[in-house]
Amino acid sequence: MELQFTSLGSGSKGNCTVVQCGGTTVLVDCGFSRARTIERLQQRGIDPGDVDAIFVTHEHSDHISGVRLFANYFNLPVFATSGTLSAIHKLAEPLIEEIKAGDCIDIGSLRVHSVLVPHDAREPTQFVFDNRQCRLGILTDIGVITDLVIDQYSRCNALFVESNHDIDMLWSGNDPQYLKSRVSGDLGHLSNDQTKNFIGEVLHDRLNTIAIGHISQRNNRMDLLYREYAELKHSRTIEFATQEEGTSWQSAT
Repeated sequence: MELQFTSLGSGSKGNCTVVQCGGTTVLVDCGFSRARTIERLQQRGIDPGDVDAIFVTHEHSDHISGVRLFANYFNLPVFATSGTLSAIHKLAEPLIEEIKAGDCIDIGSLRVHSVLVPHDAREPTQFVFDNRQCRLGILTDIGVITDLVIDQYSRCNALFVESNHDIDMLWSGNDPQYLKSRVSGDLGHLSNDQTKNFIGEVLHDRLNTIAIGHISQRNNRMDLLYREYAELKHSRTIEFATQEEGTSWQSAT
């Protein structure tokens, strides 16, 4: 069974990723309106009624703004930590599936590993998916790479990872000082250099597909990203997720 994924859009205005294997389809986060999420799912050939669950990384609005309405409408279980769930108000009680960092959840053809990450949220996690044959790691909204993250993501066949900002653009830009400190801090987001170093740490012969997401529209540029990851493009599939278009379907097999 092929393990595949697509981003419906990635960035500070909304995030949602689809992971699919066999007859199982799950969303990671839902930061768009219900209508826009439905529209973007249909553009990728997915019947929204076929979604089986939503896994939520943390409670920032660009990741949860559509969770409640989409889950309630389609009667979908929502898997998230207690800290994250505490910010998703008016979610139907039977849909709440509380998890802890380190948990493994089996849903259909997928096993989902919840990974603790440093970020300025109440109880943030990220997720690694496997179908017993290959692994897909999703890693956005993390301020610094930890030994645990290296361990959990070192056996992936595909990655969807943030490369949020160019550090020079961030510090020379017009954002207020507190925001620059937050974004670049250990509870913020990964810079291009940090992401490139992380990929180097987990790179192996069977890591064939890398999607780069959560790209700052103010503090990053596509030409910088193309240059950063040019060498990898010689041997691997490299895709860049945009805010409006996300990515095409990518395979982790």
